[in-house]
Amino acid sequence: MNRLQFGGPGEAPLAERMRPTDLDEIEGQGTILGKGASLRTLIEREAYRSFLFWGPPGTGKTTVGKIIARRSHAHFVHLSAALSGVKEVKAALERSRERYELEGKRDLLFLDEIHRFTRSQQDVLLSYLEAGSVIFIGATTQNPSFALNAALLSRCQLFCFSPLSPGAMRAVLQRAVQEERGLGGRYELTNEAESALVALSDGDARRALTTLELASAIATGTTIDVPLIERAVQRKGLNYDRAGEEHYNLISALHKSIRNSDPDAALYWLARMIEAGEDPRFLARRLIRIASEDVGLADPQALNTALAAQEAVEAIGLPECDLALAQAAVYLACAPKSNALYVGFGEARKDVQGQPNEPVPLHLRNAPTKLMKGLGYGKGYQYAHDFETGVASMKCLPPALKGRHYYRPTGRGLEKDLAERLERINRAKEIG
Repeated sequence: MNRLQFGGPGEAPLAERMRPTDLDEIEGQGTILGKGASLRTLIEREAYRSFLFWGPPGTGKTTVGKIIARRSHAHFVHLSAALSGVKEVKAALERSRERYELEGKRDLLFLDEIHRFTRSQQDVLLSYLEAGSVIFIGATTQNPSFALNAALLSRCQLFCFSPLSPGAMRAVLQRAVQEERGLGGRYELTNEAESALVALSDGDARRALTTLELASAIATGTTIDVPLIERAVQRKGLNYDRAGEEHYNLISALHKSIRNSDPDAALYWLARMIEAGEDPRFLARRLIRIASEDVGLADPQALNTALAAQEAVEAIGLPECDLALAQAAVYLACAPKSNALYVGFGEARKDVQGQPNEPVPLHLRNAPTKLMKGLGYGKGYQYAHDFETGVASMKCLPPALKGRHYYRPTGRGLEKDLAERLERINRAKEIG
């Protein structure tokens, strides 16, 4: 049988062999590399400058760097901030400067994982970028707004690479199966296996091609099907960084799904975060916040449920506490919603910050001494329990805020009853 030997001597990995050599071969980045798109136009006009490429792994950032180096006849210098220190990067920049001054030719320095450098370490690059002695490309999987300093951002043009769409990923896989530099048509990839690879890859072409290559290496025949893919990869690694943007994206998705009363989406996003290694204590704290912010007094039991989930997290930890978190998430999603507390407290806080701090009205002050009584502390206070309705007519806000209503209950859940109760209370106050 004519079989491709996985990892044979001198043989590059499938992902490397299938690396595009021309802009037209790159899949899934039409926004920046399609006909007439910004980055493609700069490359075609040879308007090379300092670039920042931001996007997930396996989306073509290094590939575009190599294409630019080839088109500009530049020596491609590939360093990673995760493996190389500032000293090595500075040495490479100095060599590039000397080459530029002596030969008039520029190197292309591709600095991968640039977010690994601290903001002060990033400053080393600035003078070289200003001199223009090197074509610089910094690549990052992290949001540049969080990871890079303003001085570097101002000197570079930023381009965003997207995860490959299912259609783009299928095109990559089909080419890898058919082209001679790939598997050379020696295998048949079933539609179901192709779909499985697309789902497992999470938009990362390198991951998909690596899995495909491993599956071909362990195949006993010429067909690559779903069971073979499952043997090749036991579990996909989730794209998640507890300190980076994806952390905030996922917790936002969880929060907004619960707010929109979607228990299915809530369970999915919760599972995504737990499977990716999120701290369950963080999830419990966020559920507590949601209970007050988005459910509030429409269902006071929501807060108790969230607090119980936090107790479970502290008592037994993962994996046993996962169902307690799921229970709280589903309860919150199904509960009636009200942000009346959130809005009302925000308005009260705004008045505290934006208005003069009014003195506490005398009738609300305690008067433990004769002097304080003599100054009128406590004068005019009405004890609510002395009234048949249990409500006195006295005002409790400072005079300058007379008539303010911060808490305005909705007609959902328990707040419907609370609204009716407040209406009765206000009528009682008017009667006095």
